[in-house]
Amino acid sequence: MNYQTLVQNIESKKSLLCVGLDSDIQKIPTHLLKSDDPIFEFNKQIIDATASKTIAYKPNLAFYESLGLAGWKSLEKTMHYLNERYPEIFTIADAKRGDIGNTSKMYAKAFFENMNFDAVTVAPYMGKDSVSPFLEYDNKWVIILALTSNIGAYDFQTTKSDSAQYLFEQVLEKSSTWGTKENTMYVVGATKAEMLTDVRKIVPNHFLLVPGIGAQGGSLEDVLKFGSNADKGLIINSSRGIIYADSSESFADSARKEATEVQIQMSKFF
Repeated sequence: MNYQTLVQNIESKKSLLCVGLDSDIQKIPTHLLKSDDPIFEFNKQIIDATASKTIAYKPNLAFYESLGLAGWKSLEKTMHYLNERYPEIFTIADAKRGDIGNTSKMYAKAFFENMNFDAVTVAPYMGKDSVSPFLEYDNKWVIILALTSNIGAYDFQTTKSDSAQYLFEQVLEKSSTWGTKENTMYVVGATKAEMLTDVRKIVPNHFLLVPGIGAQGGSLEDVLKFGSNADKGLIINSSRGIIYADSSESFADSARKEATEVQIQMSKFF
């Protein structure tokens, strides 16, 4: 998906919502366990219930990898379903890969060619050659970890060097030269919303993937206030607050309700 299509989808739906498919076999409604593929059935119903309010879906790969081959099959079926039924919706492999160049090349092939994701999250610690293989694909995106929403982010990301820059600022500045706003985004957690102004000074035109609203306590209002740009420039993720809103047989209806409430809040920004 190219930049302009993503912007058009955001404008037409008046939404910045990304639903995280952190589909945990231990948390999905128990009645689904009787189905042939409980994770796929859960994802399918969540997707159908929320697609009209959502501009992106983000499967977290750990929840699928932990189930071995069965989990990979569930993910493959989920991506096939999304690409066939909802091709206008942006898809993100939350994989947090990052390795030497030839390994990254294989990761890029896995997610962009075999599973046809639009984007993949990447850790930039190993530098340009670990990220550049992902940038070789047209209309595909690298989403670079910059300032994450977890408590441990303060261990390294907000430390300063002799240049007086935070480490995350150095990551933003350096990596912004590797790609463009057309193929590169950044992860900036909603729990760090007060720092979005500083992020925007370095990458004013790039999209930001913002996890951490809802269950993690991030403020949607602050993210919109401090993180937006002329094209909105935000993909705001909510996972647990939507997909686990209800564990009964009406779970999809509850997910739709939660997604609708978030989208309504976002629509006031348009």
